[in-house]
Amino acid sequence: MAPGTVTLAQWREIYHGTAPELDPACREGVRSSAATVERMVAAGDPIYGVNTGFGKLSSVRIATEDLERLQRNIVLSHAAGVGDSTAPQVTRLMMALKLLSLAHGASGIRLATLDLLEAMLARDITPVVPAQGSVGASGDLAPLAHMTAVMIGVGEADTPDGRLPAVQALESVGLRPMTLGPKEGLALLNGTQFSTAHALAALFDADVLFQSALVTGALSTDAAKGSDAPFDPRIHALRRHRGQMATAQALRQLLAGSAIRSSHLRGDERVQDPYCLRCQPQVMGACLDLLQFAASTLETEANSVSDNPLIFGAERGGEALSGGNFHAEPVAFAADMIAMAICEIGSLAERRIAMLMDPALSGLPAFLTPQPGLNSGFMLAQVTAAALVSENKQRAYPASVDSIPTSANQEDHVSMAAHASRRLRPMADNALSIIAIEWLCAAQGCDFHAPLASSPTLEAVRTCLRARIPRLTDDRYIYPDIQAALEMVRSGQLIQGLDLPSFV
Repeated sequence: MAPGTVTLAQWREIYHGTAPELDPACREGVRSSAATVERMVAAGDPIYGVNTGFGKLSSVRIATEDLERLQRNIVLSHAAGVGDSTAPQVTRLMMALKLLSLAHGASGIRLATLDLLEAMLARDITPVVPAQGSVGASGDLAPLAHMTAVMIGVGEADTPDGRLPAVQALESVGLRPMTLGPKEGLALLNGTQFSTAHALAALFDADVLFQSALVTGALSTDAAKGSDAPFDPRIHALRRHRGQMATAQALRQLLAGSAIRSSHLRGDERVQDPYCLRCQPQVMGACLDLLQFAASTLETEANSVSDNPLIFGAERGGEALSGGNFHAEPVAFAADMIAMAICEIGSLAERRIAMLMDPALSGLPAFLTPQPGLNSGFMLAQVTAAALVSENKQRAYPASVDSIPTSANQEDHVSMAAHASRRLRPMADNALSIIAIEWLCAAQGCDFHAPLASSPTLEAVRTCLRARIPRLTDDRYIYPDIQAALEMVRSGQLIQGLDLPSFV
């Protein structure tokens, strides 16, 4: 992989376990940047974080004989995270993001440092990284310090042989801890990779969520004998939003050939369906546009250098420049967008579930059970969906509008990108559970229309579900049904083989 050119699809492969391999062409730039550090240190030029203290202590000069100790100290002192460990697949993504950032040759690290990080990824050595402790400016310092600590033999790492102390973990795969040179500790700690990794992981989950919600939304439309007139392309051409047009087209294709839909045209007195059916293109289309914008932001960020100071080799001026690329405001904004979209996708789906429960709106038996009263059917499944929606609403408050000064007011405005990004995967899990419940309910609703069938595409979706989960006749222990449907949604079985809008 060449730094600056990695696609979202490639980042997703890394998230799912592929180890990145750097393009050897990047090595000369890394070597040149490291040579600039050596030259400037030898000349006694002041370079922030190389021969000065950090943050508010940047005016303190550090003696040449203490430069290696300075880099070790920043790692040890900054490894101050708390809370649960970050999911290993997210930590690996963070490591890969850091690897590709360093490979730009603007961070002043040595090739040996780059090689160690690449080897850890290739040999499945994943540092244990506490999830809390970053405010998303001056970089994700605490999480990245925990990553770097393992590289110098401190802390713990997950390995193919289980969790081990750092030195043992490295030695188990033939690696050894390193001694950090000037600038290297700071280069490894400074950056947005923790926040970006969490945001990307959630983006990949949101892609599955969005596509799955289109399918269950179409199935719910048929379950309620809803009209597909609101999906007519002439309507959406006048609104002009690309996401809305793409969503309407997808819904038309999903419903094409439905006998249930055709029955709506023969004598159904309803003129307009509830918004949860009729406004799917407008709501889901807006989510699609928002997620595509967030995806573009994160793809740019993932291919960027967010270190400070930046060290330019001789071919680019041969100097060190201090700036603020570590400030993760773009990531925070993208994460807030993803949070809003996830929340709305789940909220709309829950309204469709609630609509299916109500005979006055759906025309179906109450709570989708053949014997309402004796049986409660999906009554409490809808309550669960409602609870998850409200939980997501509480989590969707924008994190990027918050800031708190740190480092004795030297770092006086921060992005809160780490928190903005960390909350997303639990939100996506909640929304995926809502979609699993809708799948169960919509399939059950369509069962009542037999012998009328849905479209060939949606019948295949129902068959997929029914191969594992039978129709609900009398009440049974429903938890396993929901969990099985959720597993199928999360794994992509619901959308397998379907051509649906995507932003990855």
